[in-house]
Amino acid sequence: MATIDGSYGEGGGQVLRTSLALAAITGQPLHLDNIRAARAKPGLQAQHLTCVRAAAAICGAQIQGDALGSQSLEFRPAHSPQAGEYTLDVTEARGSGSAGATALVLQTVLVPLAMAGGESRLTIRGGTHVPFSPPFSYLQHVYLPALWRMGIKAQVELKRYGWYPAGGGEIAVKIQPAQQLLPVMLVERGALRKVWGTAAVSNLPSHIAQRMANRAVNVLKDAGIKSHVEAAHVEATGPGAGIFLFAEYEHSVAGFTAYGRKGLPSERVAESACHDLMAHHHRDAAADLHLADQLVLPAAFAAGASHWTTCRVSRHLTTNAWVVRQFLQVPINITGGEGEPGVIRAG
Repeated sequence: MATIDGSYGEGGGQVLRTSLALAAITGQPLHLDNIRAARAKPGLQAQHLTCVRAAAAICGAQIQGDALGSQSLEFRPAHSPQAGEYTLDVTEARGSGSAGATALVLQTVLVPLAMAGGESRLTIRGGTHVPFSPPFSYLQHVYLPALWRMGIKAQVELKRYGWYPAGGGEIAVKIQPAQQLLPVMLVERGALRKVWGTAAVSNLPSHIAQRMANRAVNVLKDAGIKSHVEAAHVEATGPGAGIFLFAEYEHSVAGFTAYGRKGLPSERVAESACHDLMAHHHRDAAADLHLADQLVLPAAFAAGASHWTTCRVSRHLTTNAWVVRQFLQVPINITGGEGEPGVIRAG
């Protein structure tokens, strides 16, 4: 049994999700303590409980400790991950509305299902555009294209937006079986081809989206970066606002997000996403700081050595590498201190 201390490193849900994926793939039983110990509300919240039950569903795992607020979990897979059709609803974990991140639920089961040998179809309900998780557009334009190059072919469709805190969003996912996972090579990003994005609002005045879009274009223009940012009013259960920017280079795409909140001017929201984009652009690295840690798990199962660069080494990255090492005898080396540009080699 793999025994994992959930308080290690970033001490949040990343430890749980990566551990569940690894346990499902390897068949190794898992005991996890101190779940999300570093968070203001420790233990399993609705999104994390959905991840546990989703991972259990695909490998028939017996689980103990699968309750809201639980800080300890045992997870015993009964068989290898099975392809199929699954409906994963974050609201079922709480019994009421929840904006738990659909993207993070997907990331828990995506690699295991890609290695399952058959096509899978998922319906995931909850939050699609919420803080501290990849928004749907990041999945679509950054994360899944990077995995496609590794042999993991997944397609996503946004059925309905779900903002924090109302949730109510839905995505549909089709995962094709991967014959073999290929190593990732993202060292040189090449020249900047274009910058684009969307400023979106729901159940708020449309001018908010236009103000975000205009400000983003002007900030980037002042920095010498030409961009195209659309303003959109989208349907959703509750109110929400956010801007989603993408920088497309010859060999990679990077994504940057900022969300509105009450009392925060639209222009400041746009500036936040632009500043993140420019910080990445001024560092000659292929993967943004979020993609860098999300590549660790598939790279650990690739048939060959992977090599990628990142604009900033995050604690999520170093934590993810540590969790993988608890299950697999795969070398994962990270050069560069936390907050600095880094180089990652796996396999």
